Amino acid sequence: MVALINIFDLDTGSSGHVTCSIPDNVPFKLVSEVKNYYMLVTDEMLDREKQSEYNITLTAIDAGFPSLSKITDVNDNSPAFGQNVYITEVMENNSPGVNLLQVQATDPDQGQNARLTYFLVDTEINGNPVSKYFSMSAESGTIQSLYSFDYEQIKEFRLQVKAVDGGSPPLSSNTTVIIKVQDQNDNPPQVLYPVQTAGSVVAEMVPRSADVGYLVTKVVAVDVDSGQNAWLSYKLQKATDRALFEVGSQNGEIRTVRQVTEKDLLKQRLTVIVEDNGQPSRSATVIVNVAVADSFPEVLSEFTDFPHDKDYNDNLTFYLVLALAVVSFLFIMCLVVIISVKIYRWRQSRILYHSSLPVIPYYPPRYSDTLGTGTLPHTYNYEVCRTTDSRKSDCKFGRAGSQNVLITDPSSTGTMQRMQNEKSILDEPDSPLEVS
Repeated sequence: MVALINIFDLDTGSSGHVTCSIPDNVPFKLVSEVKNYYMLVTDEMLDREKQSEYNITLTAIDAGFPSLSKITDVNDNSPAFGQNVYITEVMENNSPGVNLLQVQATDPDQGQNARLTYFLVDTEINGNPVSKYFSMSAESGTIQSLYSFDYEQIKEFRLQVKAVDGGSPPLSSNTTVIIKVQDQNDNPPQVLYPVQTAGSVVAEMVPRSADVGYLVTKVVAVDVDSGQNAWLSYKLQKATDRALFEVGSQNGEIRTVRQVTEKDLLKQRLTVIVEDNGQPSRSATVIVNVAVADSFPEVLSEFTDFPHDKDYNDNLTFYLVLALAVVSFLFIMCLVVIISVKIYRWRQSRILYHSSLPVIPYYPPRYSDTLGTGTLPHTYNYEVCRTTDSRKSDCKFGRAGSQNVLITDPSSTGTMQRMQNEKSILDEPDSPLEVS
């Protein structure tokens, strides 16, 4: 069985009875086992090399009067693109979402068999899936960009597009889409020689005996763009002596215009501008130092004070001054903090040393005791109470020769007793005083 066909008629009676037929010159036949259903089956052996496809017309006729008929379509045709290869162009740095082109295929079948759906065949571009760069409308066949292209990275894309119909089984066909990225003048020229250095001076030597047309040096530059965007031209923008040198507009060669004389300055500075031919054009500037001298020592002595790049020196000076200011500020702040702490501690110590708290004397019981023996038979321990500044005082005793004298209250006995000092201990101002 190749296909199953269902035929129906809304009329009733004999007008709704339908018969179906196909041409006799095809190796197929119709078989009906269920009412209104027909099976298209092969009737002979098929040979693809002789005939690869068949266009079969089915005719359905009802039994009414007059009879009505309808031809039913079979999905026997594949979609066909109008071109085998589609080619389009897009400018680099494009905005994502731009419509690039629309592919279209046709199918001679009818109805669902002719309804086409478009797909991008899943391939890789530079290791990335094609869906990263492009999207495609399944119904209209319109291809859009999802990426801003760069000509210097990718110059061309090749996509495979498939169109599939809605038949059962579905038939499909493929076509190729080539998308070429157009260059835009988005890169300035790059100077390869002479090399521009900020820290040292590179100078070309010209002997004073040089003739007219002497080749001093050659400015070498490149442009990564293509076409006329990469065509470079050279111009002498500034020079210490414009009458002494010229620059080739196409090759960048710097040559002498006249004979070098003794009056010419030893240090010559040339500014050459390199321009491309894009629209709008882009340019780069290069500085060429030239020494008019016959010997290298003469050049070395004269070029030691050759001015360096002004912007570089200005930036360096600014950063040095800024660093010095920051370090000085931090140093001053540290000194202020240290002095403040010292003054605070000194004032605290002065407050403690010069306290005006009163001294309250303390007399323990039995301060003095006189008996018939004339001596103090008991040993007394005395506690000394002092203020915070008492450590600057001295304990003084009245001395007579080598003896200490303790005078008792004269009203009690009226006599004075002299006592031999057996032992006097006064190790520290805060220690108890023991007298015997």
